[in-house]
Amino acid sequence: MNFFKESELKVKFPFEGIKLRSVYGQKAMITIFDFDPGTSVPAHKHPHEQITYVIKGELEFTLEGNTRLLKEGDGVSILPNQEHGARVLSKATKVIDSWNPLREEYR
Repeated sequence: MNFFKESELKVKFPFEGIKLRSVYGQKAMITIFDFDPGTSVPAHKHPHEQITYVIKGELEFTLEGNTRLLKEGDGVSILPNQEHGARVLSKATKVIDSWNPLREEYR
């Protein structure tokens, strides 16, 4: 996959109210998440590094017990095995995540 259009990427639904699309190469990956208002991602951790960037809307993000409201243009960098979770409040929200290594379940 070299050139792509978001609208043509395969859509997955990891949780109710959450739409996921992914773009990846051999060692780099981004995922595009669309969250309906009121959805959440429960606290979890994984061995991947993750960078989350909010494109549209706002996201209440908790990292290692520290909660912040991330708005358009805000982001967070998550190291491997740091506990984190998120909650979408009242606006539909779009987020891009980058991963290393690739999240095989998101391919």
